[in-house]
Amino acid sequence: MATNYKAIAKEIIEIVGGAENIISAAHCATRLRLIVKDKELIDDKKIEAIDIVKGCFFTAGQYQIILGTGIVNKVYEEVIKLGISGTSKNEQAATAAQNGNALQRLIRIFADIFVPIIPVMVATGLFMGLRGLLTQDALLAFFGTSSDAIPQQFLQFTQILTDTAFGFLPVLVCWSAFKKFGGSPVLGIVIGLMLVSNILPTSWDVAQGNAEPMIFFGFIKVNGYQSSVLPAFIIGFLGSKIEQWLHDHVPNALDLIITPFVTVLASLCLGLFLVGPIFHTVEVGLVGVVSALFELPFGIGGFIWGALCQVIVVTGVHHALNLVEIEMLAKTNWNPVNPVGSCGNVAQAGAAMAVAVKSKSVKMKSLAYPSSVSALLGITEPAVFGVNLRLVSPFVCGCLGGGIGGWLAAILGLKGTGMSITGIPGMLLYLNEQFPLYILVNVVAFGAAFALTYVFGMKGDVQE
Repeated sequence: MATNYKAIAKEIIEIVGGAENIISAAHCATRLRLIVKDKELIDDKKIEAIDIVKGCFFTAGQYQIILGTGIVNKVYEEVIKLGISGTSKNEQAATAAQNGNALQRLIRIFADIFVPIIPVMVATGLFMGLRGLLTQDALLAFFGTSSDAIPQQFLQFTQILTDTAFGFLPVLVCWSAFKKFGGSPVLGIVIGLMLVSNILPTSWDVAQGNAEPMIFFGFIKVNGYQSSVLPAFIIGFLGSKIEQWLHDHVPNALDLIITPFVTVLASLCLGLFLVGPIFHTVEVGLVGVVSALFELPFGIGGFIWGALCQVIVVTGVHHALNLVEIEMLAKTNWNPVNPVGSCGNVAQAGAAMAVAVKSKSVKMKSLAYPSSVSALLGITEPAVFGVNLRLVSPFVCGCLGGGIGGWLAAILGLKGTGMSITGIPGMLLYLNEQFPLYILVNVVAFGAAFALTYVFGMKGDVQE
């Protein structure tokens, strides 16, 4: 029987206090996000009793209902048809910010800017993985050939697919920042392009000693920012504010001429002579800190990250960490964070599966089994919020399982070619000699979390 999403949308609206209690609605990949006037009117138990609901929680000024990929889009559409005001994530984040502290607001800003460009990073990572697979001598030998026989034109074609996004990374970040902070996105694109202009020596050539930076005013060293994120992020913020100020103070008759001219000129000067040199140093330091964590002896860093990564997801701070992964990929073409984070996700799947197997509650089984599968596919919210965190002990066991898998991943030196896909889909980032090792560490994480939860994480049966 087909699911009646309209009826579900009506039920959700009624349980959260009616349409008059909802300020706006939005959604992400798995969750329906509602800004409400009075959260005391919401009945969490009734929300969780809805068949397709996998959990709910209130955080950062938003009431979030976990529905799952695909389902959330359909429910959201019906909610909007029923007269609820729909907003973009940016607009809703601005409303939610009134209820959040400074840290929550900062995290939402990072999320709003980096989340829109993550699909590009995912695609680029997959292209890198496929390129690595197609150029492996072990695979080519099976077909009676070698990498030397690959046409140069084909390699150049694949290089376009793998290098473009990182080469023009400041363009993507600057565009997203201008859009987020209320500027004209097209100006963000132009300023981002200027930061990677081919007139400037590239950051890669300067770092490798193949080119000298340009010297301005006798002491400011300037080069392109092909693999940088923070300079473009800060310039996007400053540039959009400069543009807004000019719109407010320049006469209307001159606005079209003066505002874009001054915005672009001022933003470029700030980017090349002040913001770029300072914040490029900051981002290099951030990458250095994370790299040092994973270089700790005996896999300690991997255990720490693997055990805590889902705790970070619960707090919502994980969006801010996208900056570090993007930076590491842009600087080195490798991402040591991804395999450890994948172990954290898969371990929560193992814990949820143990709950499903051991529980005699039909409701819990019907929730835990699909939640475990979802976590194996990289979406952990249903398993974390709907099952493990609700029961507490399985979540802790899942964290320990993630730590064990992360420890093994660090010991083995696993590194992904991309980001943001984990678990089963994440295998596409390891289409090289690391492939069997990636499967191994995830199996270990799943098995450890399953065993710990089954033996220690469930005291008796789980009742509805």
